[in-house]
Amino acid sequence: MPQLIEVAFKGNRKEFFLWEADEAPPLRAPVIVDADRGEDLGLVHSVGELAEQRSARVPHGLLGAPPTHVAKRVATADEVRRLDDARAQDDDARARAMERVKANSLVMKVTDAEWQWDRKKLTFYFTAEKRVDFRTLVRELASMFRTRIELKQIGVRDEAKRLDGVGRCGRQYCSASWLPELRPVNLGVAKDQRLSLNPSQISGACGRLMCCLRYEHEFYVQSRKKYPKEGKPVRTARGEEKVLANDIFRERVMLRGVDGEVRTLALSALRDEMLAAGDALAQALTHAAAAAELAAAAPPPPVPVTEEDEISPEEALDTEHSPDHLAGIGASIDPSLDVTMEWPAPRAPQEGRRPQRRRGRRGGRRNRPGGANGSRTPGDEGTPSEGDS
Repeated sequence: MPQLIEVAFKGNRKEFFLWEADEAPPLRAPVIVDADRGEDLGLVHSVGELAEQRSARVPHGLLGAPPTHVAKRVATADEVRRLDDARAQDDDARARAMERVKANSLVMKVTDAEWQWDRKKLTFYFTAEKRVDFRTLVRELASMFRTRIELKQIGVRDEAKRLDGVGRCGRQYCSASWLPELRPVNLGVAKDQRLSLNPSQISGACGRLMCCLRYEHEFYVQSRKKYPKEGKPVRTARGEEKVLANDIFRERVMLRGVDGEVRTLALSALRDEMLAAGDALAQALTHAAAAAELAAAAPPPPVPVTEEDEISPEEALDTEHSPDHLAGIGASIDPSLDVTMEWPAPRAPQEGRRPQRRRGRRGGRRNRPGGANGSRTPGDEGTPSEGDS
């Protein structure tokens, strides 16, 4: 019976294919698959039931849609050697592309190059802060390599995932080893964990906040609900005291009395004293502690994987553009070649936000005609001057 398999390619790129043979290929086996107008070679990453589960939850999965590409056969030793030869030429292709980028004065960084196994397509991955007009670059690359050229703009987090490396923890990047999705991480996650806000200490190799900051964030949020807020006065057996610090790992609270005496008390003992003293906050802390224990005992709910949660619009600019971008440059390209350029998708306007107004010339009414002080004459009300918007 046909079954689904997941195949991994260079740069942690994975796709799902239909395997029509009776016996599924073993893991890590090289297979020849249908690619974009040709064939490619990759390694089997998952098969059978595991591939079905991953296809329903990972960002590159089919998400319920039927597979459109087929894995043809297990590759031979000679075909694997052809792939090694193609991988050996990737660095040279990237270096030659960077030379043309500098020659054309383009503000972009070519991250990686990847030859398709049958050498019918060459894909360049690049990062850029703004939209880049690389039509001239495409013409030069198409005439240089004599094959189909594809340019893909990716974000810095996808660049780190593709190039791989070792983080400050001494282990392989989570995004390149096991993390199924690149979810956005904001500065509030570091604040909730009382971490240093120094970017050099909480940022990864990509320059963005580390993905691992999200792993324990829910634990910190649920744990702090059981404690009174720091700086808040509470009523205990010794009267009114101020909360100085909370130790959520040892479940202790540091208090300071009116006389300046500082003491450390267990959280359970603090709640008992607050209940005995009639503090209204004690009931809320008790309920929060009970709710936190129930939440810890219950299994976590499944997190739906969506394109919006995967990466932010600034980090993932990987949307395929229409073929109309070739208008006007087709005469300069060999008709036997095929070129694909992928542009960033325009950002959709957010609901409820007012449209941005175009500002006038900097300085307001300064340097406008109508007087030395920049004021208009009485007859100028109906005639807009230069700089009006």
